Amino acid sequence: MFKSSTQKMGAGNRLLYPILGFASCLVFIYFSFGDFWVSYPREPVLSFVQRNGTHFMVDGRIFYINGWNSYWLMDHAADEYTRPRVRAMLHAGAKMGLTVCRTWAFNDGAYNALQLAPGQYDERVFRGLDHVIVEARKHGIRLLLSLVNNLQAYGGKTQYVKWAWEEGVGLSSSNDSFFYDPSIRHYFKTHVKTLLTRRNTITGVRYKDDPTIFAWELINEPRCMTDPSGDTLQDWIEEMSSFVKSIDKKHLLTVGLEGFYGPKSPKRVTVNPGEWAAELGSDFIRNSQISTVDFASVHIYPDQWFPKYDLEEKLKYVLKWMHSHIEDGDNELKKPVTFTEFGLSNLSKGFDPSQRDRLYKIVQDAIHKSAKKKRAGAGSFVWQFLVGGMDEYNDDFGIVPWERPSTYRLITDHSCRLAQIRGVLPFQREYLKELCF
Repeated sequence: MFKSSTQKMGAGNRLLYPILGFASCLVFIYFSFGDFWVSYPREPVLSFVQRNGTHFMVDGRIFYINGWNSYWLMDHAADEYTRPRVRAMLHAGAKMGLTVCRTWAFNDGAYNALQLAPGQYDERVFRGLDHVIVEARKHGIRLLLSLVNNLQAYGGKTQYVKWAWEEGVGLSSSNDSFFYDPSIRHYFKTHVKTLLTRRNTITGVRYKDDPTIFAWELINEPRCMTDPSGDTLQDWIEEMSSFVKSIDKKHLLTVGLEGFYGPKSPKRVTVNPGEWAAELGSDFIRNSQISTVDFASVHIYPDQWFPKYDLEEKLKYVLKWMHSHIEDGDNELKKPVTFTEFGLSNLSKGFDPSQRDRLYKIVQDAIHKSAKKKRAGAGSFVWQFLVGGMDEYNDDFGIVPWERPSTYRLITDHSCRLAQIRGVLPFQREYLKELCF
């Protein structure tokens, strides 16, 4: 049956309204979030970061880092439905003028494990790491890749010890046997070699030849408490750093230290956050002086170290802690010093987000001051950044930086200040032009 023209128009409108509504929704989503989904307009050309004394160098210029931690990138890149978060985070980092992201290149025996058993890998997860490296390069972001965890999260040294114990070759069930058991050392070397010689399935470039990788980190927050003298951990660092360099002479290497001074250091009394800090088997100076270690790493967690201090006391200590380690970089190590984790817990009594802003500002100001004087303070990495909808991956330090304008402004202003000192890097021009001018 034919309809009148009025009926046709009514039917047409009924069809048109849902289409217009859907289109309007798409437009809203694009203008609200689409910025994070667009590809970088042109893939940047990256050079390897090198070291000259106490400075990082890129293309003949000093390179200062305004960086962050997103440990979860490989884990999310392994699954199609979470993979868009990787691009969103890296694009957001580039928009903030950030230059280096620290993330895990390990997941041992846990959910979405990269290493299923010693020397056995899940290719799906490895392709996820391939994807992370490619996305980082597209956005002009370099990666600091950590090789194993001292903690149990994502397997860590506990999983290596368990593997050796289950295979009947382990010398001890102690977690610290990770550092001295020959079988476990062999497991770890196999992982290192597999990772460094991996050929990216997307680009065809081996990891050891890819300048997207800023540096390798041997282990996150190493401690060997069964040997407080530090000899066991020192021996492990010497052997493993030499092994990394025997395979990869292009990339820089750091240990992954928290920055505590050991039992023979005079600063164990004057700078350490407590007597306990000298009994962990690590020593900032001794561990970082090794010739195969290119730069030093330090972490900053004042609310964990001083739970009873008020905010002013904590922040005063942070300045002392940073100045001490920058001084060490200049006078003792003759190497760059990076503060590869810093944060303030939201579980602290009376916490307010403005307190976190104050910590960020103090850390950034110390790096800016060091950079202006061409001292050893080479950069800092916030712990940690996420995108929306990741509550299950958050801890009491994580933030979505663009959700709080004052925090976002602090981060971007620091990018601009560092750019004024070192000059604007080619891949930053588009974003810094908008941020800084």
